Amino acid sequence: MKKEIIFNLFLLSVLAVSCSSDKQSAEGLPYFDVTKNYSEKVVDLADIADLRYVYLSTKNEDFLYRGTIDYVTQNTIVVADRTSSSVLFFSKEGDPKSCFNRKGQGPEEYSSAGSVMYDETEDEVYIIPDFNNYINVYSSSGEFKRKLTLPQVNIGNQMLLFDDQSILVYDNTNLWQNLRKVHVGDRTAVTQVNDSSFYLLSRMDGKVLEYIEMPTNDIDVSTINKEGAFGQVGYGRMRWSPDGLLLYNPETDTVFFYNKDKTLTPFMHKKPLLSDLNPMMVMDICMDVGDYQFISVHTYQKSEFPSPIYYMRDKKTDEIFRPKVVLADYKGKDFTFDPRLQNYYEKGYHFELDFVELQEAYRENKLSGELKELVATLDGDEGNNIFLLVDFK
Repeated sequence: MKKEIIFNLFLLSVLAVSCSSDKQSAEGLPYFDVTKNYSEKVVDLADIADLRYVYLSTKNEDFLYRGTIDYVTQNTIVVADRTSSSVLFFSKEGDPKSCFNRKGQGPEEYSSAGSVMYDETEDEVYIIPDFNNYINVYSSSGEFKRKLTLPQVNIGNQMLLFDDQSILVYDNTNLWQNLRKVHVGDRTAVTQVNDSSFYLLSRMDGKVLEYIEMPTNDIDVSTINKEGAFGQVGYGRMRWSPDGLLLYNPETDTVFFYNKDKTLTPFMHKKPLLSDLNPMMVMDICMDVGDYQFISVHTYQKSEFPSPIYYMRDKKTDEIFRPKVVLADYKGKDFTFDPRLQNYYEKGYHFELDFVELQEAYRENKLSGELKELVATLDGDEGNNIFLLVDFK
């Protein structure tokens, strides 16, 4: 009872913040007004980040893959090929380092490489199969280390390595079951056993170490298409930020900062509230890197899947605008920062440049600088794509 009272008081304080006036709150909490018409501004990638082009080598046939980058550390690029369930490791220069495939039904194998996390210091690779209740841990060469049995099937697979003892998890099971009950009239055969959608798991055995009390709201942010089928935008629920993590329930209009000391505080909120908007406009999680914040907003129109509009905030000036992100080496190419991409070190991000499109751009003389030089060295009509690694200043 005491725990419930404390949580209700916390929720009331958060809602009070979210209902503040157009000015910054007394505590200086930033807000984002989704109803404003923000102007467009051209942003040169080289002005806000250090850039590096990487071509993941195809000289060894074992390192050909279908897929994209899943995880980036200070020194390593990790790719999961979901067609074959192989996991591949490359240096930041694009050179093959190691790879393995442990797909199967055995006790030390995984059913699929749904998502991947990599602790480079401990050389531990966490393989999270889709719609399953375990995580297998391997070395980067594929040596089996241990199996973590989760308290329930995890729908959504949003996880981050929080510290050397724990994994922070967002579990979508309860929300997904409630939506199915409303829109389809049934429930999946998954039992909700956790007390919260956010919690810390042990990296040694998968047991729940601690629940994180996040405010929730019963607002339905699912969608119904013209055929009557329901779905849901895969909103980002967690992302690294300086000194900790950002946690988010879009239904509550407030992003929270979760410190390394496990303190939870409001970080930023959206206005107006979802309950006051028609059509509904839902803010996705914020990406806070360098001197900037990146935000996306989904507007819900009847019978249409909501498309995002992307925004950028300059933290030094507090200016908010719609960025037109360009690259001097690639004429006519625009780039979009998706706040939901989460598996990076603190200031990292990447863009994938399609191999075929690059060859066409090269023939049309749209490339210059290092990118043109790199494309000129690539032969053949098929190969791995080029990645643009972004390290925010």
